[in-house]
Amino acid sequence: MARITLSCVPASWYCSVSSVSLGCVSRQRLLVLLVLLCSALLLLLLWSPPRRNAQLNKYLSIAESMEATDTENRLLNYGVVVDCGSSGSRVFVYYWPPHNGNPHTLLDIQQMRDKERKPVVLKIKPGISTLAKTPTAASDYLQPLLSFAAAHVPKSKHKETPLYILCTAGMRLLPESEQAAILEDVVSDVPLEFDFLFSESHAEVISGKQEGVYAWIGINFVLGRFDHADEEDATVEVTPSSQSHHPISRRRTVGIMDMGGASLQIAYEVPGVISFSSPQQEEAGKSVLAEFNLGCDVEHTQHVYRVYVTTFLGFGGNMARQRYEDQLFNSTMSNSVRSPSALGLSAEQPLLDPCLPAGLSDSVPRGNRTLHLRGQGEWPRCQEAVRPFLGLHNGTMSPGGVYQAPINFSNSEFYGFSEFYYCMEDVLRIRGTYDSRKYSRAASDYCATQWSILKQRLDNKLFSQQADLNRLKYQCFKSAWMFEVLHSGFRFPADYSSLKTTQLVYDREVQWTLGAILFKTRFLPLRDLQQESLRPNPNSSWLRSSFVYNHHVLSVCILVVALSILLYVLRLRRIHQREQRQNEVLNLLWVEEGEALLP
Repeated sequence: MARITLSCVPASWYCSVSSVSLGCVSRQRLLVLLVLLCSALLLLLLWSPPRRNAQLNKYLSIAESMEATDTENRLLNYGVVVDCGSSGSRVFVYYWPPHNGNPHTLLDIQQMRDKERKPVVLKIKPGISTLAKTPTAASDYLQPLLSFAAAHVPKSKHKETPLYILCTAGMRLLPESEQAAILEDVVSDVPLEFDFLFSESHAEVISGKQEGVYAWIGINFVLGRFDHADEEDATVEVTPSSQSHHPISRRRTVGIMDMGGASLQIAYEVPGVISFSSPQQEEAGKSVLAEFNLGCDVEHTQHVYRVYVTTFLGFGGNMARQRYEDQLFNSTMSNSVRSPSALGLSAEQPLLDPCLPAGLSDSVPRGNRTLHLRGQGEWPRCQEAVRPFLGLHNGTMSPGGVYQAPINFSNSEFYGFSEFYYCMEDVLRIRGTYDSRKYSRAASDYCATQWSILKQRLDNKLFSQQADLNRLKYQCFKSAWMFEVLHSGFRFPADYSSLKTTQLVYDREVQWTLGAILFKTRFLPLRDLQQESLRPNPNSSWLRSSFVYNHHVLSVCILVVALSILLYVLRLRRIHQREQRQNEVLNLLWVEEGEALLP
């Protein structure tokens, strides 16, 4: 009976029903795959890339900054900064595209490059401070620099291009009356010849503290540390000074240390509120702490930074060596009064110096007398000899007895420039990430090497191109001085592994002038935002805001995908119900046909 019933179903009808079912299943699977694919693409394009795009855009921006500046682009803005230093003055020209509309991002300022892709910068000598007795010549002194900048900035942009003339160390040494006379001539005469956006507040003598802050801003800007944090980025919890604001988490900035020939400078962010142990310490702390807002909106704390910055005069590598030699000379001459045959008074009986390479003979002339030295090359003893010159006080103060804000060594990062880089690279050839054990071993081996062998290595070009006889002679001392400054002075742990020594950042030298123009122009985005809000085309504004705040787009797209999936599930349910009804009708037909075939 069952066999007769099944065999009586028309084959063509059965196959057509099956093919329809298989076709529906294939289309269902295809639609599911398409929905899943669209969802994945939306998530990939609108969620993950913004995090990756921050890095990608940074690299693209760096690559673009190496190309010649497109002066034909009418959307570009320009800025000019003159650095009036002690030995000379330099002019830097910067440019930036329109602000992207997000009040939490900074202007993308880059150094201008000419058609040959060289930085637009010019230096003249001597320093402007040499005009102390002839202040009326100050504007004439700056004329070559400003003419150079005017020739590179498009003429149509001159009236809206800010000009800043900032004076540093040389001018600081002059009496205030002489400073004022020079600045007065600049402010009165420069606008007569140049159309730059320039006012009295744009010409000033900046303090060492300001210069340090600007250098810190410039380095962190180039490294992208003011951008929004990605998931893989190291972050810090920042507590604003104002009690009305809650702590925020943002990308960790880097500290900088720069040791020149005459001075030593350090600057780093202090994320937490500092508790002072006494009113005297609080007063000392205020002189080395700077709190500022890099953002264009003073009501937002996203770009409020509290930075410790100070300069130690006389703590540079060359000045430290000079102070060390002065002490050796004075103590030797004092001993010679009691003992005419004291060591160091003749080349035949030199004073042994642990901070000179083994076997090196050197002399220190002072007036009409000379101190004779002979190198021992004992690095551990050299460390002990230079440590007193840090001027430490009970181990609680930084070099020179200056207050030092706390550093969270477990969550911090530092960059070392100038002597920090030269000490590790010129002869030791271990630049990059600092490792105290590796550095100590290399420095100790170098000091113990005979002077004749070191000179032979220099002749064979086994050291860097910058290395010379002066570097070879004082490398032992400077390496010990750097080590003591770092670990005894600033109290860095011996196992600290987040110090990078370098000369360039992303293959370019970063000047403090970049930080200066970033700070000076921080309110310019407000102008772009106001112009954007006044535009009559609302679609343009919506597109810009949607580009900036793409998380809103992400939410809308996720909602659309969810609704699509829901509608598809409802459609599948209706198809399933229709197929059930068709199957019931089919079964009924089969039964009726089977009964009709029965006798």
